[in-house]
Amino acid sequence: MRVTVRPQADGWSQAGDDALRRAAALGDSDAFAAVIERHGPAMFRYARRMLNDHGDAEEVVQDAFVAAWKALPDFRGDSKLRTWLFTLTARKAIDLLRKKRPTPVADETLTALPAGGSDPVEPAVRTELLEALDAALAELPDRQRAVWLLREVEEMSYLEISEVLATTPTVVRGQLARARVALQEKLEDWR
Repeated sequence: MRVTVRPQADGWSQAGDDALRRAAALGDSDAFAAVIERHGPAMFRYARRMLNDHGDAEEVVQDAFVAAWKALPDFRGDSKLRTWLFTLTARKAIDLLRKKRPTPVADETLTALPAGGSDPVEPAVRTELLEALDAALAELPDRQRAVWLLREVEEMSYLEISEVLATTPTVVRGQLARARVALQEKLEDWR
């Protein structure tokens, strides 16, 4: 992600999210730069995995931060700043996914992968495993992929995920269970 952040000489790098949110809402660009520095990498990681495209992920995160900057004065703080930012990112990613047609995964991608053994994992095999995981994630329904990424990669709680995706923790649990089963089936050769 190409976000240029000025050095945090003014101490914002040590401030809490609430203080940053309040200062940024009042127009403090240094405070907002600290928000970007703190939450941008995780938002980009999430968007990259949701969209499976580096450029699209950059665009989505940038759009989410633009929306956040505009909406910060009206943000009531009913949820954590991180959760709110992920909500914006998730909405932007899902909007972009709806605009695009799904791209099918070639059968060779999934069938040409070697079975895992008991030997230590070599970097090439690890790369192939991550590519297989990305391909399997791309085949999941958007909601299941979002839930799995927020839980397993971003380590959010069920409640935080339900806030990000505007659903209930019970729905999150169900979506996560279905995603795990589907991924387990798709990655069976890697067991």
